Amino acid sequence: MNHRIYGYVRVSSKYQNEDRQILAMQEVGISAEHIYVDKQSGKDFDRPAYLSLLSVLTKGAVVYIKSIDRLGRNYNDIIEQWHMITKEKQADIVVLDMPLLDTRRGKDLLGTFLSDVVLQLLSFVAENERQYIKQRQAEGILAARQRGIQFGRPKIPLPDNFQSVCIRWRNKELSMREAARQCGLAESTFYDKAGSSKSEVG
Repeated sequence: MNHRIYGYVRVSSKYQNEDRQILAMQEVGISAEHIYVDKQSGKDFDRPAYLSLLSVLTKGAVVYIKSIDRLGRNYNDIIEQWHMITKEKQADIVVLDMPLLDTRRGKDLLGTFLSDVVLQLLSFVAENERQYIKQRQAEGILAARQRGIQFGRPKIPLPDNFQSVCIRWRNKELSMREAARQCGLAESTFYDKAGSSKSEVG
């Protein structure tokens, strides 16, 4: 197998499994040392493995990706990176899940035109799907909040003696450490709560 054949794999976080994509690369004969893996969001192309891959690409090299959204999520950025790889680096790209996106084929004007149209369509669909998911998530969070569901860390209830201790601390009758100890709070928590309490009272 040509030593200039590479695979690019991306999962959105370190908790997701990249095995399925790696297996697809191995099935087309790409060696493990030529598979570049990023475990981060596809919102931009500032990814260490992707940048390393770009640095080794030369004319005639081939880059395999499983699907277009593994390359990225942003429509304009995908088009820009595609152009850089195929035009500036003069390498080819093969999208395994979409045989029409194989720049090794159809080097004539019609083939290039069809590839560009398919790429733009799929990139547009990938970005719109991402926007749709974000919108649904935002709507779900809003609906949950309207039902009274709270997000984030639960609020620490203030002890019954908090206000009196707080007044004594402000009057410099107690040190921060002693005031926090009497309330059973960490010093940083006492300070934050004391500041909030003061603003509420004011």
